[in-house]
Amino acid sequence: MKNALKILITSVFLFSGYLVRAQDQFKLGHINSQELFNVMPEKDSAQKSLENIARQFENTLEELQVEYNKKLEDYQKNVDSMTELIRSTKENELQDLMQRIQKFQVQAEQDLSRQRSELFMPIQEKALKAINEVAEENGFTYIFDLSAGGVIYSAENTEDILELVKKKLGLE
Repeated sequence: MKNALKILITSVFLFSGYLVRAQDQFKLGHINSQELFNVMPEKDSAQKSLENIARQFENTLEELQVEYNKKLEDYQKNVDSMTELIRSTKENELQDLMQRIQKFQVQAEQDLSRQRSELFMPIQEKALKAINEVAEENGFTYIFDLSAGGVIYSAENTEDILELVKKKLGLE
């Protein structure tokens, strides 16, 4: 019985020593990728391009709305003097114009979303590539993104690699 206990205790000590060494092999790091993204100069030009596109959509939508309002006002002023055919035609025109406006709004939102992806995806890919390179160059096992909200605890033995990535991208 004593021999079995000695073997068990020895095994526990050996196994716990192995676990400590295995933990030492992990190098953990973290970064707030949103903070990195916000300091990248390409972000500002992409944001300006997106704002210009949105402004064009808003101007076109405004023009369509002005056209609709004029036709509605004309219809309301003259509805009493219109024949049934003219009144019906004007109502159909107003209805068609309102449908065009609604369709334009939906398509503009979809196009703006697509444009956002096209403008920002290369910047995000550049940031991710730099993060991966810094992780490899510095021997990190895992890098956690604090902006993703998945990490609720960060131990003292993790490193914030934001400065290393900014240096890699030439953003001092």
